[in-house]
Amino acid sequence: MKTLWGFIRKEFRQTLRDPRMRILLFLAPCVQLTIFGVALSTEAKNIRLSVVGGLSDTTLQEIHRKALASGWFIPARTSSQDPFMQIQNDEADAVMVTPVGGLDRSLGRGTGELQLLINATNVTRAQGIERYFSSIVRSLYEFKPPLSFDVRVLYNPAMRTALFLVPGVMSMLVCLITILLTSMSITREKELGTFETLIAAPVRPEEVILGKTVPFVLLGMSNIPLIVGVAMALFGMPLRGSLWLLLLSAFVFVCCTVGIGLFISTIARTQQQSMMGGFLYLFPSVLLSGMVFPVENMPWVLRVFSYINPLTYFIELLRNIMLKGGDARLIVFNILILSAMALLAITVSWRRFKTTLS
Repeated sequence: MKTLWGFIRKEFRQTLRDPRMRILLFLAPCVQLTIFGVALSTEAKNIRLSVVGGLSDTTLQEIHRKALASGWFIPARTSSQDPFMQIQNDEADAVMVTPVGGLDRSLGRGTGELQLLINATNVTRAQGIERYFSSIVRSLYEFKPPLSFDVRVLYNPAMRTALFLVPGVMSMLVCLITILLTSMSITREKELGTFETLIAAPVRPEEVILGKTVPFVLLGMSNIPLIVGVAMALFGMPLRGSLWLLLLSAFVFVCCTVGIGLFISTIARTQQQSMMGGFLYLFPSVLLSGMVFPVENMPWVLRVFSYINPLTYFIELLRNIMLKGGDARLIVFNILILSAMALLAITVSWRRFKTTLS
């Protein structure tokens, strides 16, 4: 234990003695969470809306007025009366085109039709524009279908994008910090030539491995309260479940990512290689985790990679604990999978590291 404690103190001093590293560890995640939480959004906003023809139609003017008053649409500045050219020239995101003779006359004939041209180069944004416009048009009339629906939106009644994306950003930041720090710690020893000193020292491989991993597990866990606090204070992120369950889930996830970082360090020979290896792992891991795009929408070939991705299970745990209060079966299932992944990553890394030492 004395040798292990010496390793841990050395790693803490070596990591935290640089003021810039302390900023990267504790301040940068809070800043990144704030920026990503504000910038990342799947909601369609500031939609440039144009009208072609029928400026004297009262119905058309009412639809246009309601659209601008909704806060989703803004007037488009156009240089052409051709609706297709307005879309092609990127002057408008949506264009209302009235039928021949005007919308009022068309409604009087009982065949009222209003065409809406939408720029669908961004499919998600185009779908949002269509939904917004349909709700505005429906609000002008009273439909009485034979069956009525009472719709209730659970867990996120305001439909705020931040409540969906922030847990994913939190997971990504923890993954980024732990993997990069762990992988670069050992390759730094190789570059400085102190790794040979470790091999020659009268210490067991287990002590070296624990001394190289325990500090980064503790540093990774120290970021959890900071990130959760920023999410709750700035974005109104609820914590409906148990804080202890959240910390337990984070601990298992951090152990898994530290094990992955240790594995990368056994392959890389320089800090540059370990950094590149970390990013090569992180980018597909984030894209296939369900952070932005639903896993269920992916082809089954890619879905297999999502199901062997630790980030997928931690994001699901965070969303379930913070938004839903925590379902016992889902939490136990995901924690068990993360534990198995952590055990596998640490075991493989330990064997490769032991071989390197010997």
